[in-house]
Amino acid sequence: MREILGRRRRLLSRRNDGRPDMLGAALAFATEWQWPVLPGVAPDPQGRARCACPDAECTVPGAHPFDPGLLAATTDPRMVRWWWTNRPAAPIVLATGGQAPCAVSLPAPAAARALDALDRAGMRLGPVIAAPTRWSLLVRPYSMEQLGELLYAKDFVPGSLRFHGEGGYLALPPSETGLGRISWERAPLPGSATPWVPDVEAVVDAVVEALTRTGVSAPEL
Repeated sequence: MREILGRRRRLLSRRNDGRPDMLGAALAFATEWQWPVLPGVAPDPQGRARCACPDAECTVPGAHPFDPGLLAATTDPRMVRWWWTNRPAAPIVLATGGQAPCAVSLPAPAAARALDALDRAGMRLGPVIAAPTRWSLLVRPYSMEQLGELLYAKDFVPGSLRFHGEGGYLALPPSETGLGRISWERAPLPGSATPWVPDVEAVVDAVVEALTRTGVSAPEL
């Protein structure tokens, strides 16, 4: 696969002060991959593990939309540029579903062991996003009906699995949140117009099998 260096540099670029180029990354997601994005709430400057939103017990500090709301997510470069020009450090939030990827997430320790098992089994995975407490495996868009049928057919699904589908969201790298930096555990392969992602059925089947086979306990987080 031919690598398009300009795109790769844009996703990984940093500003002159060494901080991530959030505007460049947001524009790349929106315009090159057609992923609808919007700015997230910044972490509370008075407390790193807190959120700047009004919820004092926010469980995803800095890693969710607030103003504007999720429905404002867009691929319009003018809007993206305006947002991050005015809020250059804002986290990048992906609105999952529709034409954008969905995701399956699980606690980071269990996810690391599951990925090792999947690698040994030769399972092909798409990009994997690593947050400090949870990792998210990107998958193709799915409907709630499709997900319901998939889970109903399972004898067992770990309660720690979460599904980010239509109406959901994820913080994208290189966002800084109240719990820490969002990064790529498995970065998208450079050179393609849009990163390849697997079907949700394949990922759920493989993750459940890997967790069961390795005896990994996936606590609720």
